Amino acid sequence: MDMVSFKGIIFIIAALIAVAASVLMATRKNPIHSALWMIVTFFAMAVIYLLLNAQFIAVAQVMVYAGAIMMLILFVIMMVQMEKGGKGDPGETGRSAKTKVAGALITVILFGEMLFGALYYQMTGRSGDYPVAMVNSVGNVRTIGSLLYGQYLFPFEIASILLLVGIVGAVVIAKRKE
Repeated sequence: MDMVSFKGIIFIIAALIAVAASVLMATRKNPIHSALWMIVTFFAMAVIYLLLNAQFIAVAQVMVYAGAIMMLILFVIMMVQMEKGGKGDPGETGRSAKTKVAGALITVILFGEMLFGALYYQMTGRSGDYPVAMVNSVGNVRTIGSLLYGQYLFPFEIASILLLVGIVGAVVIAKRKE
């Protein structure tokens, strides 16, 4: 029987925390609690990145996602909640039975796809465009920077514009009722 290494134990713990926090994030009714569980997920993912020897990605995960993005999300949630008076609309009746059935059906289909992929995925053993030796010789930061601001600059800028549009949209929706 193989002994599981310390890194393996930490990986299992971080993965379980990430999965549990993700489930709790998706199932909470209070959006603030969901956002806090998302922060826990981000930190667990940062630990996994550290175990994969991607220190720059781990630090960026904590600083950008758990720090800046989550603060913006919490700001928008609190602003929208203040505009609503802190609770849902009094005339809101909840979800209909058709909506619940459709949500359950989509959940089952997505879970089946993930299970199928996990059971039948086969590793190809091919080396990627950036082998470990090349990344180690150049460094993680330089490799990521050259890809992010070189080959993938346009998708990176589109993602930042989408985040900005989402925040502006939330502000407009919150201020529309005034």
